[in-house]
Amino acid sequence: MEMRQSRVLNKLRSGQVASCVKINLSDPRVTEIAAICGFDCIWLDMEHVPTDWVTVENQIRAAKIHDCDTMVRVARGSYSSHIQPFEADAAGIMVPHVMSLEDAKKVVWQTRFHPIGRRAVDGGNADGAYCLIDFNEYIATANKERFVVVQIEDPEPLNDLEAICELPGIDMIFFGPGDFSHGIGTPGKWDNPLIAETRKRIAEVAIKKGKFAGTVGGTGNLHDLINMGYNFVSVGADVVGISVYFKPILEAFGKSNTSQAKGVYKD
Repeated sequence: MEMRQSRVLNKLRSGQVASCVKINLSDPRVTEIAAICGFDCIWLDMEHVPTDWVTVENQIRAAKIHDCDTMVRVARGSYSSHIQPFEADAAGIMVPHVMSLEDAKKVVWQTRFHPIGRRAVDGGNADGAYCLIDFNEYIATANKERFVVVQIEDPEPLNDLEAICELPGIDMIFFGPGDFSHGIGTPGKWDNPLIAETRKRIAEVAIKKGKFAGTVGGTGNLHDLINMGYNFVSVGADVVGISVYFKPILEAFGKSNTSQAKGVYKD
């Protein structure tokens, strides 16, 4: 019995770009649809979305059926919040708002097994095949096949960026432009030059230090981000897709209601 390999890590380690989409809705069937479509990774959120652990476990399972990774953005809290997605067999976790080198070191300590960190060991969950994987093999494989992502989405950690990127146990540095725009005092002003400068710098430093670079983007700037050095890009979200689908339908009804009716039904 072996632990499932990460599709994302396999692609990134071979020099390819990994695709990702964000899922906010809790129904595992939405996750499964995205996995069937062929995404490498599905981003599940527990920072802003009120999803319970049983639902997350089912979402992870729905993705795995189609050999799709899941990355869970955890809520900042106890070490249990950080490792439970791994135990449910998520391929990765993303820790939001890492604010300093010391903060990043704590993430590594809590989420990596010996000799990198001191993650609490169980092995009796989905990632350890319910104790069917040898104890030491489980520890070694988890360190190799599960990825830890730290989000840089505030100006405060930028002074520690190089040191954070040098930490063993962190696989990816993920730039979050939304909260970063808020943190620098210009929320939603995407043309602020500091956003573009920071996006570019994070990719450059991550690559220089041997880390993967991740961020959010759209179909319009995807190739620009890849050319910048980002090899993990999350594009789109289920809630956006559904609203974009629904709006034209409603507009069609609106046009119908404003045009002259050819006849009126009377009972």
